[in-house]
Amino acid sequence: MPGRLVYFEITSGDKERAKQFWHSLFGWKFSDMEGAPLPYSTFEPEGPPTGGMYQTESADRGVRVYFDVDDIEEAADRVRALGGEVLQDKTAVPSMGWWASCKDTEGNEFSLWQTDESAA
Repeated sequence: MPGRLVYFEITSGDKERAKQFWHSLFGWKFSDMEGAPLPYSTFEPEGPPTGGMYQTESADRGVRVYFDVDDIEEAADRVRALGGEVLQDKTAVPSMGWWASCKDTEGNEFSLWQTDESAA
């Protein structure tokens, strides 16, 4: 369903410390994702959406949300038409889908997600 929150990511300066915090707070269990381009863990709260966590040296941290779209290129064009900004064009997550990073008119960053198992 377009516009449904489907995924979120939490960035961290110390991923192990952050994993311990969220596990202690909500009981989330983490799984390290082998072969990811950076140290990445996934987790599943009690219900959807699922989430991920990665470590970054950047001071620009926070929570990023991913919204479902039927056509990622069309949605990115709509972001631009509405006065938003596309920060990262359509990018493949192999065998899973496509994502694009955006910013709304108020400076809030978010991502678009299109499921497509044929993404390469």
